[in-house]
Amino acid sequence: MTTSTRLPDLTVRLAETACVTAPFHLADGARLTSYFDEYRLAADPALLRDTAAAIAALVPSGAQLLAGIELGGVPLVVALSAATGLPAVFLRRCPKRYGSRRQIEGAALDGRRAVLVDDVVRSGGQLLAMARTLRIAGAPVTDALCVLERPLGGRALLAEHRVTLHSLLTEADLPTPRKDEGE
Repeated sequence: MTTSTRLPDLTVRLAETACVTAPFHLADGARLTSYFDEYRLAADPALLRDTAAAIAALVPSGAQLLAGIELGGVPLVVALSAATGLPAVFLRRCPKRYGSRRQIEGAALDGRRAVLVDDVVRSGGQLLAMARTLRIAGAPVTDALCVLERPLGGRALLAEHRVTLHSLLTEADLPTPRKDEGE
């Protein structure tokens, strides 16, 4: 059973709030005609709370630490940490060049089993890089969570590296965008 059939109200609210039909440029140069705006989700306290509560049900048993990836995963991991009681860490794509000079901030890893948290998974490359970072730092990673999974190979790439992806929604779960009457 998909999230859209289990939580239809949440799916509709997420789509109405965070799914934007407008040009969007990806880091690799690709262009999308629509995208998931995690900032709109994070800016809506009730929607963020309800999304975290829904994602909490996906947290694997045995998880000891939640790891949010900058920037979209940070508000999600904070809300998810509050919902589950699990401590959180925050992952930068690159170590900070000043101050602490750390790439991983927050709770101590101490060899605890970490679960990655991000907003959208496309190719899976960013999650894989962060899984490697945590593994090198001594935190086992076998699972990742996301709000929205786009069918661009992320699940398969992560599986090749022993990371199971748990998504709240897939692109197929989202309601079909309405066309403007003028079109």
